[in-house]
Amino acid sequence: MTASSKRPKTSTSKPAAKKKTAAKKKTAAKKKTTAKKTAAKKKTAAKKKTTAKKSAAKKLPAKKTAAKKKTAAKKLPAAKKLPAAKKLPAKKKPPKAAAAPAVKRASGVGDDLNNFIIVILDSCRYDSFMTAKNPIMRKLGEVERRWSYASWTAPSHYNLLTGLMPHRSPSNVYASEYYKKDFLKYNERLGTKDMSFRSLIPSLYFPLYLQKLGYRTCARVSLPVLNPKTMINHGFDSFRLMQKHNDMAAMLDDMRFGGRPSFWLLNVGETHYPYALPSEPQNDWPRISGVHGVFKHLDDHVVGGKLKESEPERFFDQEKLDRLRARQIETIDYLDSVIERLYDTVPKNTWITITADHGELFGEGGYFGHGPINHEKVFEVPFVEGKLR
Repeated sequence: MTASSKRPKTSTSKPAAKKKTAAKKKTAAKKKTTAKKTAAKKKTAAKKKTTAKKSAAKKLPAKKTAAKKKTAAKKLPAAKKLPAAKKLPAKKKPPKAAAAPAVKRASGVGDDLNNFIIVILDSCRYDSFMTAKNPIMRKLGEVERRWSYASWTAPSHYNLLTGLMPHRSPSNVYASEYYKKDFLKYNERLGTKDMSFRSLIPSLYFPLYLQKLGYRTCARVSLPVLNPKTMINHGFDSFRLMQKHNDMAAMLDDMRFGGRPSFWLLNVGETHYPYALPSEPQNDWPRISGVHGVFKHLDDHVVGGKLKESEPERFFDQEKLDRLRARQIETIDYLDSVIERLYDTVPKNTWITITADHGELFGEGGYFGHGPINHEKVFEVPFVEGKLR
């Protein structure tokens, strides 16, 4: 063995090995760092994906709800859907009812409707009216003898308020022809045009018709059978039962005009039994059994659903009945002065009708009064009307 082969290795190879090892470690560290970064990116991406899924999950119910509604709408049973209306053939269509003609105002001062007043002298007999001194009432026009549709207060007033005045009782005339002419008179009374019976359909009630025309409708009544709780109080803006049955003057204190045209129904009680003036003490009024307060005391004569037996009362003698008729005439004389005050109260363009709801009997045929009596003097009434100023 030579000396050269035994020579130890030089130290120069160790540093190189160390460098190589360091480089390997560095490369490994870089790879590790890169791997960590990649893992971190993947983790971040995973988190974002999870968040996106959660957000999507939250929005899902709304979408599902909308989808459910849409599905439910599609699944509605056919029975709940309204069937389309079938068109009737032209020949099967019912004919249309002709419309009532529009009521036109007549030309005049201010193109206004007339005020309209009906004065009903309760129980006023025609010949009593003609016998009385009543020049003021007669200024309205010629007094006519007419006929009431009923023999006592309530039904007669109901009839008047359908628009039918006491009639003339013409012969050889169809009722329809008479009614047409009778209703046409309202063109003059109201200051309108084209008034007809058809204008009142379907209510057939005059106050309601007047309200449609713009009237203020008012009633002042004297007799309790016409009190505000009865059916007659329909279509009135103002309705009042007076405190006294025989005080027309108090009605005038209540009357107001202006603005809208007015309709007034005045049921006057002075001419009704006991034919008493407002100034006459009640102790001086005649009191006839079976007549005075008859409605108040009907039940007094009934026991156990049967009428009590009583001695028949002697009927009135003619002298007493003549005195009662004279009293009625006296009330008409008095009312003429109240009517004069009415004329002074109302404004221009006012139409006034004075009539009665029925007549009265003073011994004719053995009758007194009115009601369930078929006699011409019960149906015979005065009638006069006209326009003031």
